[in-house]
Amino acid sequence: MAGLLADITMVVHFGFLVYVVVGGFLAWCWPRAVLPHALATAWGILIVTDQVDCPLTWVEEYLRRQAGQPGLRNGGFIDTYVAGVLYPEQYAGQMELLAVLVVAASWVAGYLKWRDARRTGTRTHGVGV
Repeated sequence: MAGLLADITMVVHFGFLVYVVVGGFLAWCWPRAVLPHALATAWGILIVTDQVDCPLTWVEEYLRRQAGQPGLRNGGFIDTYVAGVLYPEQYAGQMELLAVLVVAASWVAGYLKWRDARRTGTRTHGVGV
């Protein structure tokens, strides 16, 4: 059971990472997603800059050990499942920068859509007055 729960935690963790990177685009259709995305992004920044440890990593690490499985490599989710798997490890810095640029682009474009919709008094894909 612990192994299954560890796998579920891993999937949730991937979902969180995807939400941090592309969740800003959701706010284009659902403006209420802006605050949760901003909070998730702030949390992601704290984790990546080693200001806090990710509780999902703790949970998965604990569950893997309980299931008799090896823990996460270097103790980290990204080191285990992302870096060296989805892209070569030497590009980790560039991938972090790309993620930041995607988030920033979603926020800037979302703001521009909101501003234009507000100016014209129209609703555009959920963004309106």
